[in-house]
Amino acid sequence: MKHQPRRQFLKTSIAAAVGTGTLPSFANAFAPPNNAPSGMRFGLVTYLWGKDMDLPTLLNVCEKSGVMGVELRTQHAHGVEPVLSKAQRAEVKKRFADSPVELVGYGSNAQYHENDPAKVKANVALTKDYIRLMHDCGATGVKVKPNGFVKDIPREKTIHQIGMALNEVAKFGDALGQQIRVEVHGRGTSELPVVRDIFKVATHPNATVCWNSNEIDLQGEGLTGNFDMVKDRFGDTVHIRELNEGKYPYSDLMKKFKAMNYSGWILLEARTNPSDKVAALIEQRKIFEQMTA
Repeated sequence: MKHQPRRQFLKTSIAAAVGTGTLPSFANAFAPPNNAPSGMRFGLVTYLWGKDMDLPTLLNVCEKSGVMGVELRTQHAHGVEPVLSKAQRAEVKKRFADSPVELVGYGSNAQYHENDPAKVKANVALTKDYIRLMHDCGATGVKVKPNGFVKDIPREKTIHQIGMALNEVAKFGDALGQQIRVEVHGRGTSELPVVRDIFKVATHPNATVCWNSNEIDLQGEGLTGNFDMVKDRFGDTVHIRELNEGKYPYSDLMKKFKAMNYSGWILLEARTNPSDKVAALIEQRKIFEQMTA
C-alpha cells in the first residue's frame, strides 16, 4: 500500500527547534479502530515507552501500533513544555491535527501537598502554565498529583490544602476547556479513602480522579470498595501498567469501567522497556481489546 507524505515535521524535539524533515504517514491501514465496544479507548502515557522519542517519532510509533491517544509527560524528549512560543504551540497542534493520534493531555508533576505556602503557590502557578500550554496545543486536560504527606503535619490539614488548590486550578482549567485529572499517587495520598476525602474538599466539578492502578487499590475495602469510593469523580483518563504483567486484576477493573459505561482513555503507563515499542504496544492494545470486548 502506498503512503502519501503528509507534511514537513521538525526532526528534532520542538524545544530544540532546529532542522526540518519530512515525516511520512505510517498509519497502519490494517489496524482495527481503537475503540472498544464499551467506548473506552486505549492510549499511551509517554512514561516510559515514549520518554526518549521526539514528537514525530512518537506519532509514528502510535500510528503504527494503532494507539490513537497520548498523554505527553513533562521533561520528555518530545519537548512540549511551557517555554514553547505561540508559533511552536501552533505547530504541535497542527501535527496532531494532521495525525489520527489525539493529544489527550499532559502529565505534569504539579503537586500541592508541601508544608510551604510559597511552594504550593508556585505549583498552582505552574499548573496554570500547563493548562495554557494544553489549551494552545489542542488537548483537553492536565494531570496533577498529590505526592504524599508531610511529617508532623496533620493529614486533615494537608488534605484540605490539596483540595483547595485543586478547586483553584479546576476553575482556571474550566475556563480554558482543560480538565484537571488528579492521579491517585503518593505515599499515603494514594489510599482511596484519602482521595475520597480530598474530593470532599475539591468540589469543583472540573477536578476529577485519574485511577492509577496501584497495588494499594486492593487493600482495605478491596478493589470494589475502593473503586466505588471515587467512581463518581472519574475524569477522562485512567492509568494502567502492562496488562499481562504482575497480579493486578485488570480484567475485573475493566468490567467495573464497562459496568458504569465509562468512555474515557485507558492510558498505558508502562514499567518495562522493550526494544520494539511498536510490537509491545500492539500486544497491549490487543489484550485491552480482548478484555473490553
